Amino acid sequence: MSDQLIYVADPMCSWCWGFSPVIESVREKFGDAFDTRLILGGLRPGTTKPMDDKSKQTIRDHWEHVETASGQPFDFAFFERNDFVYDTEPACRAVVAARRQDEDKAFAYLKRVHRAFYAENRDVTERGELASVAEDVGLDRAAFEASFDAEDVRTETWNDFGLSQRSGITGFPTLLIGNRSDGHAVVTVGFQPWEAIEARIETWRAQRAGAAAQV
Repeated sequence: MSDQLIYVADPMCSWCWGFSPVIESVREKFGDAFDTRLILGGLRPGTTKPMDDKSKQTIRDHWEHVETASGQPFDFAFFERNDFVYDTEPACRAVVAARRQDEDKAFAYLKRVHRAFYAENRDVTERGELASVAEDVGLDRAAFEASFDAEDVRTETWNDFGLSQRSGITGFPTLLIGNRSDGHAVVTVGFQPWEAIEARIETWRAQRAGAAAQV
């Protein structure tokens, strides 16, 4: 029975971009102690309506808050785009395709998609951009493209969305800790700085060690 950290995120979620250095630190410090899994939450999958001025302002406000809270870079030229459809399904499916190819690199791919979208103003709803990002992290482009187009990868992506919803997850990023036998506890729903996340994981580990010692 291995302990798990389950990270639920979306590659086009601004708070997940803000949390990107934090989850990287989590994996660096606790990667040997936990089986770390990545689940795609599905922020706005299947959206078909282009952004209007009101939605642009709402999203821009979110980006500004994330920039202030996390220090992560943003390219606000994004809001000069016309007729952009904020459909997160392709980017989520791309992370699933990366996960299929190399589960460990899926985290690196998620981070690179975040950066491409938020800091470089690249259109990560487009298959070609997503394939180029795959090359950036050392994934085979042809294998990635074949996987991205595969029906079973589409199904797996929507299964991730369903798992997130059935688990009662209400926002991203979400980090869970635990195991299949005892269940999972929430480390955070939403952005928190590294120091807070580290302390919560260490508290969980200490409580678990204490409980084991009493058995």
